[in-house]
Amino acid sequence: MNVPTKLGVFAAALLIVFAAAYAIAAGVAPDRPRPSSAESTHVGHTAQPSSSASPGADQVRGVSLAAGGFILGNVVAPHAPGMQAPLSFEILDAAGAAVTDFATEHDKQLHLIVVRADGAYFRHVHPTLSPEGRWSLPWQWATGGSYRIYADFVPAATGQPLTLTSTVEVSGDYQPAPAAAESRQSSVDGFDIELAGHLRAGAESELTVTVRRAGQPVTTLQPYLGAFGHLVALRQGDLAYLHVHPEGAAPTAGQLAGPQVRFATTAPTPGRYLLYLDFQVDGAVHTATFVLDAPTGAPAPTTNSTAPSADPHAGH
Repeated sequence: MNVPTKLGVFAAALLIVFAAAYAIAAGVAPDRPRPSSAESTHVGHTAQPSSSASPGADQVRGVSLAAGGFILGNVVAPHAPGMQAPLSFEILDAAGAAVTDFATEHDKQLHLIVVRADGAYFRHVHPTLSPEGRWSLPWQWATGGSYRIYADFVPAATGQPLTLTSTVEVSGDYQPAPAAAESRQSSVDGFDIELAGHLRAGAESELTVTVRRAGQPVTTLQPYLGAFGHLVALRQGDLAYLHVHPEGAAPTAGQLAGPQVRFATTAPTPGRYLLYLDFQVDGAVHTATFVLDAPTGAPAPTTNSTAPSADPHAGH
């Protein structure tokens, strides 16, 4: 047998051996299981966040500088405490153009909320709008630190309320305030204000504030921003902005009220919330501050609950 013939026979024998080995392995080794949908997603890095990952996310505003096709942009502010300079910004549409047409909400076209990251130095103000679409007002920081600004407005083009937020870093000394404890009483400018009611995670509840001065109920509350008080609530930690609205009919010009003002709100998640109440007396606006907890578990009872059932297990 010549050499080429010998090599051909040898190659054919090798092929037969490899084929037999493969058949034996296929019969002994189990089929590789197909990855589950979760494993496939992990391998491809295309996992989508679960809807339960951020409970209550659809009930909060003011956690993003862009929403609903609008952007809070071109923010300019003093960079150090003590400087007098404008705080200004624009609301931009999806094409990057400054928006100039806004609906009036609570007597204003835009509400600007400014608060330091630790919840201190809260201010609720109303800048003016230039014909070119730039909002501005004179500004001065009291201390250094990281500040959140919230633009609360309703674009006339959509009629849908939006709250957009941005962060401003201010150089200088910064001593963060101690972590806030729950507090239902606040004293400011000679007024004593008490907050009653409970926050309920995932359900609307009523909060009632009572204003007194020198121990006597104040019955001369004046309309402010379309109500006898304006309440802002921020979730401690991420400072998410909660929608709070006054109860009852809007006041008429010259009408006075007090000592109580009621509000309705929903805590999107359990946790601690910082509340800021603006009210007006004798033409001056005052700001009271509170801290409330929305507990984990069953919602807290409201003050106007009906009498409990005789069955202690009713509703469970």
